[in-house]
Amino acid sequence: MEALILSCSTGGGHNAAGEAVAQAFERRGHHVQIMDPYQLASEGLASNIGNAYIKLVQRAPWAFGLVYLLGELFRRLPFRSPVYWINGKMAAHMQEYLRLHPVDVIVMPHIFPAEILAQLKNNGVVLPVTIFVATDYTCIPFTEETDCDYYVIPSPQLKEEFSRRGISEEKLVPLGIPVRREFLEEKSREAALKELGLDPQKRYLLLSGGSIGAGKMAKTIRCMRRYLRENPDHVLVVVCGNNQWLYRRLTIKYGRNEQILLLQSTTQMADYMRGCDVFLSKPGGLSSTEAAVLGVALVHISPIPGCEMRNAEFFVQRGMSAAVKHPAKELLSVIEEMNNPQNARRRREKQRQYIPPCASEEICRFAEEAVKK
Repeated sequence: MEALILSCSTGGGHNAAGEAVAQAFERRGHHVQIMDPYQLASEGLASNIGNAYIKLVQRAPWAFGLVYLLGELFRRLPFRSPVYWINGKMAAHMQEYLRLHPVDVIVMPHIFPAEILAQLKNNGVVLPVTIFVATDYTCIPFTEETDCDYYVIPSPQLKEEFSRRGISEEKLVPLGIPVRREFLEEKSREAALKELGLDPQKRYLLLSGGSIGAGKMAKTIRCMRRYLRENPDHVLVVVCGNNQWLYRRLTIKYGRNEQILLLQSTTQMADYMRGCDVFLSKPGGLSSTEAAVLGVALVHISPIPGCEMRNAEFFVQRGMSAAVKHPAKELLSVIEEMNNPQNARRRREKQRQYIPPCASEEICRFAEEAVKK
């Protein structure tokens, strides 16, 4: 089977989900290509779109929240959004690519490619099987403008929301959010720490702002300093992602602090999660799912306004995580609560109950059956 995965670099979660599905396709003997559709116009365009998003959420998350709110308001209007028409400018490029490179199935963990294909379908172009993969625990704005054959959603409990937004229930497939194979490996905490070169006698707190290093990470570290002083056997591992400005700023301030380990981007996030006692993270859909698959004590902090707030609500309401709105007042007590063995056991049970670990494999199986039909 020939598979095409279309994603965009507006945050790392979409691409990571695409890579997870690609790994599953390859394990099952299929040929798969991952591509940013904007590259068909130019490499620079694809890069500019990704960088514009990253800079916005790094420097002015409130502005992204405003854009998201406008998207929610636009849903009430009886005509298509500017997002649909802007993405439509890529339709001719995509049609030509598919003519030269025919495939059996297209999987999209990002809304923009789905908007592009909707334009093609509305223009009468015959397409292969199209599958949209939602990477947040909500139906994000403009999903209803797309016209995919199937919509993989994170949970059956979200069916009503997607249906209310105009997605036919027959198209909804609640298989979960796909995670990469390194999050599915059987590996102990000790083995993970050994591979990372960390002392297994110490305890670790992991702080991340996703691949883009967003969120109030500097503020969170300030709130953690008293906790670290009172717990000399604890180390705070801080993953800054590709936020070079944040990494330099934190290095100047904390570079000599032996209880704070500063990292840039890492390919070993699964091992850092395995090795930590508590994971402090903005509530990205993909990172939250990865933590739940590994059974990590998850504390959601500083969400980017919009879908990340919905992600946090989904997890907190089902007992899979805790959310901290005021770090200076709440964070240390929440960390203590997370370290309680009984609370940890209940949380892991809830994570197993609501988060399917093998979504990538199930998506691949579903795609195979869809192509056969």
